[in-house]
Amino acid sequence: MTSRTFIAALALAATPAAAAAPPGGVAAIAARLMNPDGGIVVVAHRGCHNPAPRHGQPEPVPENSRAALERCVAIGADVMETDVRRSADGVLVMIHDATVDRTTDGSGAVDRLTWAQLAALRLRDDEGGPHAAPTDERMLTLDQMLALAKGRIILNLDIKANIYVEVAAAVRRAGMTRQIIIKSEVGPDTPAMAALPPFDALPYMPIPLNAQGKADIAAIVTRQVTGAHPIGVELPRMAAEQLPAVAAIARAHRVRLWINTLWEGFLAGYGGDIQALRDPDRVWGRLYRDGVTILQTDEPEALLRYRDSLSR
Repeated sequence: MTSRTFIAALALAATPAAAAAPPGGVAAIAARLMNPDGGIVVVAHRGCHNPAPRHGQPEPVPENSRAALERCVAIGADVMETDVRRSADGVLVMIHDATVDRTTDGSGAVDRLTWAQLAALRLRDDEGGPHAAPTDERMLTLDQMLALAKGRIILNLDIKANIYVEVAAAVRRAGMTRQIIIKSEVGPDTPAMAALPPFDALPYMPIPLNAQGKADIAAIVTRQVTGAHPIGVELPRMAAEQLPAVAAIARAHRVRLWINTLWEGFLAGYGGDIQALRDPDRVWGRLYRDGVTILQTDEPEALLRYRDSLSR
């Protein structure tokens, strides 16, 4: 898979809905994503559920919802991370947890509820919880989420069960094989997954397992980029001293590195979203300078503002 093929396919996939997307739409996002020198890529964790006051949207919206996707498009996020599970009757649905308890006004395990039962639930505001009010937003199927995103934003599909084949089939049906990212965890003995189906036909990133925080992540990444070309590597929770060797491998193989800055951050000593809101350059800027160029955050509006400041 070449970056030129990836970008061209995205441009062909664009639909009239892309009129609501930022200039260039998904083709422009893909051009930066596939170019390791293309600057910071902003990934919104479970969609843009946090308020976006600078865009006139001061209230939260439910995670993994239609509203969260629309906000991501409106503020110009590059990627919306969203979670996929399977209902009792085989429908692929967008929800993070194994149960509906936190994020909806219902209860029970997702894989023991039918789609009809899930569709009747109301999503709770923001990240949910017992004190979050139910909203008018409803759970989406994967097919619905793909249709909403097509031509407008790239989706990182965080697949929460062994349903990779089913997800890949849904993506193919939607004509979006170049407008999504999928990942899987890999260990020291895992073969180069980007060369194996269904990952060889989709934009793919491995996530190295960091057992007890002592794994040789550089060796795992080397194995994953040898004889295969993932579009990037998502880093696990790890120590700062593990980063330089991994960053050198990524530079040599022309792949991006992705990390979460959620909560306290996944790279020890660098900080996370809480610190970044006070001093974005100390957290997001330091990560970028040290070779991590895809940042997943619960504060996409603030990260976009910081990225814009770098070009002034």
